[in-house]
Amino acid sequence: MSEPIKNRYEFVVLFDVENGNPNGDPDAGNMPRVDPETGHGLVTDVCIKRKIRNYVEMAKEGEEGYRIYIKDGVPLNRSDAEACSYVGADPGKLKEAKKKDDQLDMKLRDFMCANFYDIRTFGAVMTTFVKGALNCGQVRGPVQLGFARSVDPILPQEVTITRVAITTEADAEKKGTEMGRKYIVPYGLYRMEGYISANLARKTTGFSEKDLSLLWTAILNMFENDHSAARGKMAVRELIVFKHDSELGNAPAHKLFDLVKAERGPAVPVARSYSDYTVTVEEEKLPAGVACMRMG
Repeated sequence: MSEPIKNRYEFVVLFDVENGNPNGDPDAGNMPRVDPETGHGLVTDVCIKRKIRNYVEMAKEGEEGYRIYIKDGVPLNRSDAEACSYVGADPGKLKEAKKKDDQLDMKLRDFMCANFYDIRTFGAVMTTFVKGALNCGQVRGPVQLGFARSVDPILPQEVTITRVAITTEADAEKKGTEMGRKYIVPYGLYRMEGYISANLARKTTGFSEKDLSLLWTAILNMFENDHSAARGKMAVRELIVFKHDSELGNAPAHKLFDLVKAERGPAVPVARSYSDYTVTVEEEKLPAGVACMRMG
């Protein structure tokens, strides 16, 4: 494996949605998630991580060290059992095995981090190991994401649709169409903030410069192979990265985030495209030891 990263990073991702539902809430009939007090749209960190995982899996399909731990159709315990097999431990007798080898939890953790990109990046809670009372059951990853929030309040719309495919034979005798609903956001520009700890990369998962480069590529392209009618037109518009020249950082993250501003034009009452916004980074106010890179 490559050496872990040596610099702390913070980053801001700006992405937008047009006539789509960026992240439906299953507890609210799959309506777009909204902060009820402000009307701003929300997209969860879990949703964004899923898209990053999907891109990595497609881009690195079959490549050693880039498997995905959290994926559809693969029970977590199946992957956990691979690690146990690698270190020669019985998954059902981990407590006894640990008594014989006090480094067992570290060996299991290192195997999982070396083989699974998303564990190396985001960390994971590995259920089999937790039941076995091993410390590697929870791995805190160096890359952490916050919820994305829309720059302006959004107004989700309920669109009624019809279909000619009838569900049952009985219904087909009574009617020729069925009604349905879908929810859209006519337009929304979302902002997500993230953090990368070089200290955790060095001490825990081994997240490397190669992994970091793949992360930036995955973020920039996370919607490009994920299009669907439900999500409408979604695109990452810009990725703004702050790089510290040290492992622990040279400035508080919130001060760097405050330098990034996305503002709707004064002559635009309601935004309907990315061009309705102006995105600026006050680079002249960057603290010493911090550099800014803009991608996208």
